[in-house]
Amino acid sequence: MHKFFIEPTEFSDEEIKVFYKTIVNKVKKLRDKKGVSQLELALAISFKSVSSVVKPEILIDNKHSNLEHLYKIAKVLGVEIRYFLNNL
Repeated sequence: MHKFFIEPTEFSDEEIKVFYKTIVNKVKKLRDKKGVSQLELALAISFKSVSSVVKPEILIDNKHSNLEHLYKIAKVLGVEIRYFLNNL
């Protein structure tokens, strides 16, 4: 049996911030294109507060959408989840 050792990889805070910002920009751009407000999106994916959409969109309080949220957002906006993850 072969054992593989993967060296720990360093990820800068800036790299992670760019990662989230890229996804958020895709969500916001598509949401705007489809004419869906932040409130409408929040209600459509069963969030109790619009801040659950607003905070990730403006990257405040270190909030971001998890995969379940992205899946729901994709369904509501009529795209596959990979739309948000392509070219990262």
